[in-house]
Amino acid sequence: MRTLRFKQVDVFTTVPFRGNSVAVVLQGHGLSGEEMQRIAGWTNLSETTFVLKPTVSGADYRLRIFTPRGELPFAGHPTIGSAHALLEAGLVKPREGRFRQECGAGVLELTEARGVIEVKAPQARVAALDPARIPELERTLGAKVHSSPRIVSVGPVWLIADLGAAAAVDALAPNMAAIGTFADSIAATGMTVFGATGQPGAAIHVRSFAPSQGVPEDPVCGSGNISVAAFLRESGQVARFGAAYRSRQGMQMGRDGSVSIRIGEDGIHLGGQAVTCIDGSLRVQ
Repeated sequence: MRTLRFKQVDVFTTVPFRGNSVAVVLQGHGLSGEEMQRIAGWTNLSETTFVLKPTVSGADYRLRIFTPRGELPFAGHPTIGSAHALLEAGLVKPREGRFRQECGAGVLELTEARGVIEVKAPQARVAALDPARIPELERTLGAKVHSSPRIVSVGPVWLIADLGAAAAVDALAPNMAAIGTFADSIAATGMTVFGATGQPGAAIHVRSFAPSQGVPEDPVCGSGNISVAAFLRESGQVARFGAAYRSRQGMQMGRDGSVSIRIGEDGIHLGGQAVTCIDGSLRVQ
């Protein structure tokens, strides 16, 4: 029996149980991929991460990220939550506020300042959804889409649909089976929808669905928010919300997530705060 350091971190919030939780195993070395997947299935969170020694020069640590059903090369809230856990445990020492994470998507730059952790996202690959499938998508969602939907890959692959206004996003009653079937048909992780709030503080309301990955609705999705930013950049709509904005997510699940996005010349940056809810140990055979 091995005892491993473990934290459960709530991300995109400073209030416990109001953001998106990630399980972080701080001593992932010695675990097989099969064991990691079993643990991720047991925690039954949208993601569980395992911290390992880096294998490339310049990285401070390596991270493997698992949903209940498979491994991801990158995900937003697990990256920020794991960074929070490592910083809190004293296992990472930033240099002038900067440190680097190795993961399946490569080596990513992170910063920490006044409790906010920011990651420069992997470069997004964006493709248009076949226009002939838009009526099918609207039937699947039970809502009209505004402008052409995009398929965005930042590790996870999200179909991004603009529903126009936050009220349409709020009112959505997702058919998870239909969403899973549609996403699978285009080899996507899931669907992320968004709409404008017209309110200060959070310009966009976002919801993300990945039922085929064992995550019917993700409470607050970092990669989904990154993909929305890539959609806005690709479709020439950055001015609609500005190059720096905040989004909200999770209200339908009793959460209150707050996500920071910056769209810069060097790429898309995802930021947020986090709070530890569980600090202890995990026993494995």
